[in-house]
This record gives sequence, structure tokens and C-alpha cells, in this order.
Amino acid sequence: MTNQEILKIAMAQSAVDLCADASDFEKSKNVVVTSHESDGARRYLKLPFSCQLVSYGNNVVASVSPKFREITENYINKYPVEHLFETPHLYVLNEAMMAKGQKICFMAEYFLPDMNALRQRTVEDAGPYKMALLTQKDFTELYLPEWSNALCKERKHLDVLGVGAYDNGSLVGLAGCSADCDTMWQIGIDVLPEYRRQGIASALTSRLAIEILNRGKVPFYCAAWCNVKSVRNAIKSGFRPAWVEMTAKSCETVDGMNK
Repeated sequence: MTNQEILKIAMAQSAVDLCADASDFEKSKNVVVTSHESDGARRYLKLPFSCQLVSYGNNVVASVSPKFREITENYINKYPVEHLFETPHLYVLNEAMMAKGQKICFMAEYFLPDMNALRQRTVEDAGPYKMALLTQKDFTELYLPEWSNALCKERKHLDVLGVGAYDNGSLVGLAGCSADCDTMWQIGIDVLPEYRRQGIASALTSRLAIEILNRGKVPFYCAAWCNVKSVRNAIKSGFRPAWVEMTAKSCETVDGMNK
């Protein structure tokens, strides 16, 4: 796959998630669409959205419930796209959403592989450790706190492939991917604290990305903007920023997360 083909696949998936058209992300003007249940959406999404903002850099595509359409339109048309996902402007949206029982909840940056930067890393890239390809049957005993980014206990059926790093037979690092939709698999990575800063994370991430591509799927990677370690790993592994998302949830949901 080429970088352009990978980007088109990602945009097509975002369009399904948002109930939009893939061409909407390439327009110069912002687009607002109505959110509803969508066959083929990423399997962990809870639809319909109250307010979901997505940008691939050109504009913002907002997928909203009718109740929040006017609020969202007023917001995204007030500020430049490069400032819509940052404070202080987000306070304007948050205050308007709170009046109707919602708050800004999740914000994240998503990465896609750069086929000019992605490369197969050798065992030596990860230090004196052995790497092994893992499949779903190998994950049974690995749903533990130390591997909670690589695997998801609540969605075990989506965890389809992984790469582990071993020190004398003991697992010290794990990259896993979930089949979040038909075309794209999301990568998560964990390395035990005492084994970090040795290149294990990037060796596992890039190896798994190549394995995913070899299976005809697009690997993608998500990180919070403030998670500098994760962003650095994405870049070192051959991934580049592709799009950003912001999700609103009920006040009860957000407040519950903060207890």
C-alpha cells in the first residue's frame, strides 16, 4: 500500500464512523452531519454521537445529534481549524454543551504508517531480547494490568495479533492490535518499566505494523497529545500524525471518570 492509499482508507473509515462522506475531510469548509447508528463503524464506538469533531488538517467534520447541531456549528465556524481542539477556545464549546448535559471527554491524535519510514527492525534493535509473533490463542493468560494498553480485557474477541519481546523466556514487552473495523487494526504497546528506553517499544510496534500490512489491513496508533512517550514511540516506529478527534459524553460519564 502507498501512503495515499492508506490515508484514503482511513478517511473512508472516519466517514463511516461519522455518517459523513470521505470527501468531506478534504473540503476547505467545515462540515456538520447528523450522527446515527452506522454499519461498519469502529466496534468500540457508542453511536450516535452527541458531538464528535474530526480533522485531517483541512477542516473539521462534526457528527452531532440534532440537539447539539446549532452549538457545534456556532463553535466550529468561530475559530480557525488549528485552534478548535485547544484551550482556551474549547471552554466555549464545553460551557455550551454543559447547559445540555454534556461535557468534552476524549481528545486524541491518531497516527498512520509512513511507508517511507516504516522498516522491519531486527532483534538487535530491541536489545538482547527475542521477538515472537502471537495470535489470539496466546493472549489467554495475558489480560493483566501490565499489558492493558496492548490488550483489552473488555473486548478480547477483537485482539487478533501481537508481537512479544522476551528476556530468557519472560515476556517484557507486548504490542497487540485489535480488529476495530474491517479495514483497520489499532496498535497498543506496553513495556515493563525496568525494560523501557531500550528500543523495545518501537521494535515491537513497527514489527506489528508490518505484520498487519502483510494481512491487507491498515495499522493505526492513538495517543493523547500529552503522552510524549507514546508520541515519540509512534514517530520512531515509522508512524506520522494523520487526524485528531474530540468526543463529548454525558456529564455523568465524565464526572464518573474523575471520581
